Amino acid sequence: MNFSDLNLNKPLKNALDDLGYSQPTLIQEKAFSVIMSGKDVIGIAQTGTGKTIAYILPCLRLLEFSNDHYTQILIIVPTRELVIQVVEEVKKLTTYINVIVAGVYGGVNIKPQMDLVYNGVDILVATPGRLLDLTLNGSLKLKSVKRLVIDEMDELLDLGFRSQLTRVFSFLPAKRQNLLFSATITDEIEILISEFFNTPVTIEAAPTGTPVDKIQQSMYLVPNYNTKINLLKLLLSDREVFSKVMVFAATKKLADQIFNSINEKFPEEIAVIHSNKSQNLRFETVNNFQKEEIRILIATDIIARGINISEVTHVFNFDMPESPETYIHRIGRTGRVDKTGTAIAFVSDSEKESLERIETLMNQKIPVIQCPDDLLFSDVLTEDEKPKISMKAVLIKQLNTDPAGASFHEKKDKNKKVNIKMSRAQTQRLKYGKPKTRGQKKP
Repeated sequence: MNFSDLNLNKPLKNALDDLGYSQPTLIQEKAFSVIMSGKDVIGIAQTGTGKTIAYILPCLRLLEFSNDHYTQILIIVPTRELVIQVVEEVKKLTTYINVIVAGVYGGVNIKPQMDLVYNGVDILVATPGRLLDLTLNGSLKLKSVKRLVIDEMDELLDLGFRSQLTRVFSFLPAKRQNLLFSATITDEIEILISEFFNTPVTIEAAPTGTPVDKIQQSMYLVPNYNTKINLLKLLLSDREVFSKVMVFAATKKLADQIFNSINEKFPEEIAVIHSNKSQNLRFETVNNFQKEEIRILIATDIIARGINISEVTHVFNFDMPESPETYIHRIGRTGRVDKTGTAIAFVSDSEKESLERIETLMNQKIPVIQCPDDLLFSDVLTEDEKPKISMKAVLIKQLNTDPAGASFHEKKDKNKKVNIKMSRAQTQRLKYGKPKTRGQKKP
């Protein structure tokens, strides 16, 4: 099937021609007619399968012209980076359509965004927190929303946005079309679907946990961090083969450690991105990597999903994530749409259980590659890798060597009292300085 076979108007066809898109992907083909029918839709598709265009195209085809520019299409996504990406995709497809498209997200000054939405936006892409802020302060009216799209629903719930989502639902008109797209459908998602969706149609482009077929997976068995660093340096030295590489790490601390360990060998070829970096720096880093101004991007799972970075040749899993779904999202950064890609994992003994969960989810084994002969194996462990010796703390009661107690102090001499038995004569002498007699009795 070609895009020309779909019920698209001329402005959309012209935009697709300009972009060089001729054939829809499986999820795009399956979703189009169902969304056009007006039914609620649950779309299950792995990252890199083109699900963004799968919901944007039919929504644009159904868009009605409006002079007041009240928001008709509301798209909720989990991250700021994904807001920017979806806005760009919508703008590419609306080149020949007179609509206002905008994106709003947290972490920046809200005032310009308040003015933007107050003046009217036809298509709004937003993160849940900032969307709720703009709605509560009266800048944004959602009474005209005809289509609600929730993208990367599993990630939204993982990030703790459930309460914001349910509050946003309360501001939306009851009569609307709901579209939900996610790589996985969890029990929590099922509960939300049953509560807010109206007999949705499920569209599945690939079973949950199925990796993209165009990704070649493999792994090296390595003992520790320093050996992993040596292997990473060795492989990345081949700049022709590893021309555009993403290296994933589970934590911000580990991502920074990897950057510091290999930056000297690959100066001006490498960058690191995680949530501690400023928003502008994160945008700039992703753009520089997209434009191939840097060759190696070290990242946490903040960009493991949703972000569309084209032509990534290799994805390295420096560590194995605890969640097997996260592994699927990570390797999905390569082999996108019509491209092939390679995913390489570094696995230590402590990560074998995570590996088993990943292979169980995918229902396939990841082939093991023999380490290069010139790889330098290290026996030096980092502080995090050193075995922790835990001993029960035993409190020993100290003996009290001070019988008087902590608050005891010597009395002044004048306050000291010594019980001495004295006769009357001695008392009189002490008082008057001489003995005092009673005198003789008068006759």
